Amino acid sequence: MRFSLVPAVGALLFGATLITGAPPNDAAEILQDLQRQAEAKLRETNKPTPSTRPGDGDQTCTLANAAVRKDWEHMSSNQKKDYIKAVKCLWKLPSVDPDFSAAQNHFDDFVAVHMNQTNFIHGTANFLTWHRYMMWLWEQKLRNQCGYTGYLPYWNWFKHQDDLYKSPVFDGSDTSLGGDGEYFAHNGSLVSAGRIWLPSGKGGGCVKSGPFVGYTINIGPVQPAMQGYTPVVTDVKHLNPRCQRRDLTMAASTSTFTAENLLNVTLGPASATIGHFQDELQGTYGTLRLHGAGHHAMGGDGGDVFTSPNDPAFYLHHAMVDRLFWIWQILHPAEANKVNGTITFRNTPPSREGTVDDMLDMRGLGPAIPIKDVFNTLGGTPLCYIYV
Repeated sequence: MRFSLVPAVGALLFGATLITGAPPNDAAEILQDLQRQAEAKLRETNKPTPSTRPGDGDQTCTLANAAVRKDWEHMSSNQKKDYIKAVKCLWKLPSVDPDFSAAQNHFDDFVAVHMNQTNFIHGTANFLTWHRYMMWLWEQKLRNQCGYTGYLPYWNWFKHQDDLYKSPVFDGSDTSLGGDGEYFAHNGSLVSAGRIWLPSGKGGGCVKSGPFVGYTINIGPVQPAMQGYTPVVTDVKHLNPRCQRRDLTMAASTSTFTAENLLNVTLGPASATIGHFQDELQGTYGTLRLHGAGHHAMGGDGGDVFTSPNDPAFYLHHAMVDRLFWIWQILHPAEANKVNGTITFRNTPPSREGTVDDMLDMRGLGPAIPIKDVFNTLGGTPLCYIYV
């Protein structure tokens, strides 16, 4: 059913109904309408900027030549298989920084860098921009070193949230990112600093279907949320080869991927400033919000805040985080180029305020660049992409 959002953001602040002609829980349709608004705004405001994407030469970054990131569900079977093939390629490439960590290959390198910086890239001023840059570097590695010709897809949280087994991301087919894990008896997961309990899914053990069965991960776990999954790693140099584990948890996705939460973070009270937006997206102690729900819907390795990139679906999840950030930035231009927060996890230990000149450190994955260089995905220094 077609509907439209009331343009006035202030209406939501006073409790007015924002949508007309739409079921109250139809988050997917609401997101599509937000997407249309963002695209219309871009067409009005976008001006070509110089691009520094590899191979672009003197080209400029425009809406016409920007990379286009798509919903995994909207990709063809061949496109999905090409992406999967490129991800597998990373397991075959050597680690770029073997002295830094236990990484055995380039796939592990991303896990190691994320693990090493976890306390400085979550609940911080750079959370959104650091992960945005990481996703871009991942995309570039797939394209420039593994022959992938597409761009980074995203997992649309607002589809199949009531039955993740039917999601094309997790259905276990050869065009998915793998299905559920083998059954592993455990007493659910403790999330949000142990303040929220999520019931067990039907998995918990080694992923039993899909294209990554038999692939070895080597770093972690450090702080798995799933009860019974014992943390064994305390140092990034600790090698721990094992299978990837997953426990698809509908309790996380059904309760959180809702129209109410989507509207709140994009047009409602939580959208008013960058501080409100990122706090609502990440959640505070004792709350489960969109970013965390994606991790805990995956469960298993995807629910370990330190080493969640061990799950290949991590990248599709964070592409969706970035997509919401992208939409929010376009709809809130006065706040789009700001940061809020300190440089340590929820200011623990106490630290200075972050700034737009702070560097995004990726060690061997790519050059360090300032936060301000990744605000604009059409800025060309280095980003040049949009979402559809």
